[in-house]
Amino acid sequence: MKITDIKTVVVNAQMRNWVFVKVETDTPGLNGWGEASLEWKTRAVAAAVEDLKPFILGDDPTRIEHIYQKLYRQPFFRPGVIGLSAISGIEQACWDILGKQLGVPVYKLLGGAVRDKVRMYTHLGGGEMSAVYESFDASRVIELALEVVARGYTAVKVVFVPYSEPLMGAPYAKKLAAVMGRLREAVGDRLDIMVDFHGRTYPAVAIEYINAIAEYRPYFCEEPVPPENIDALAEVCRAVRVPIATGERLATRHQFREVLEKRAAHVIQPDLCHCGGLLEAKKIAAMAEPYYVGVAPHNPLGPIANAAALHFALSTPNFLIQEDMLADVPWRWEVVESSLRTEGGYWLPSDAPGLGVRVNEAEAARHPFQQEVLQSAVYAPDGAVLDW
Repeated sequence: MKITDIKTVVVNAQMRNWVFVKVETDTPGLNGWGEASLEWKTRAVAAAVEDLKPFILGDDPTRIEHIYQKLYRQPFFRPGVIGLSAISGIEQACWDILGKQLGVPVYKLLGGAVRDKVRMYTHLGGGEMSAVYESFDASRVIELALEVVARGYTAVKVVFVPYSEPLMGAPYAKKLAAVMGRLREAVGDRLDIMVDFHGRTYPAVAIEYINAIAEYRPYFCEEPVPPENIDALAEVCRAVRVPIATGERLATRHQFREVLEKRAAHVIQPDLCHCGGLLEAKKIAAMAEPYYVGVAPHNPLGPIANAAALHFALSTPNFLIQEDMLADVPWRWEVVESSLRTEGGYWLPSDAPGLGVRVNEAEAARHPFQQEVLQSAVYAPDGAVLDW
């Protein structure tokens, strides 16, 4: 079997574009699908897929490690997140092909199931940008959180950390604590609450904010500092008594190595559409295992990303919980036909071969590329740009 072509199908889902990757083979009817979605980099990722295609045309798609090595090393310049997202989509599609060829689900090729179901969490407000990233009002946060509980979830992620300068005054920590306190009072202990800092703070402020909400028992605090400086992350991790998570903006085992060696987080969050694909994510998780670090993969992306995440979670011992954004658009499962089933805040295993998904290309064509919704720039009072 040989790869005869690699194509991208871009689907606009309002808050983001999904980038689906189709790997075609010379075996009639045997094709594979992966996902390479990367917010605000859609055109660049699609072009990266085109740039990488000539390196593996004619190759056997079931030689997955070999193909990854070629795509990562052969172009000489190491890929950043755009190139690695393209590689991730191609790699997932190759797993889909192998599973379909053998008639087995991908998780069985990754070592088999180590759990019976996969715990999920989601965001406030589905696919509404302001609800996800700008929910600073306690009443609105509580309203949206109760909607999540009503849908059967046992965990939710909130993003209401103030946009922050390197140091902030006392009112900001008090406001954060007040919102978190009201949320905890409203949902009780039945709901695990992840607080996503979204890289908005530097260490001193992150420590102050986390200590201010510690009594309300966040499940973890995510990305309390920007991703470039692991020593800064380790400083926060040592200074607080709340679990720390990070990793959505890191890729490959090489970037996660420093996090683990410096014990800078209790939970890592590789994104299977950015980090290099399923096998690279398995390697990252295996590296984390002897450090007793859990894995909670990042994934606010599309339906194929959901499917890939399910197979990873089912087969990974130190998996913790999986992010989703299933409520972003109502036609999600019309574009991608899937065997995915949810029950009580969990995904259930599927025995469908490959990743268990099929793209309806005619339906996908009804939602062509559009410029994604842009997050408004965030400024300090003096006009300086802040992280959002």
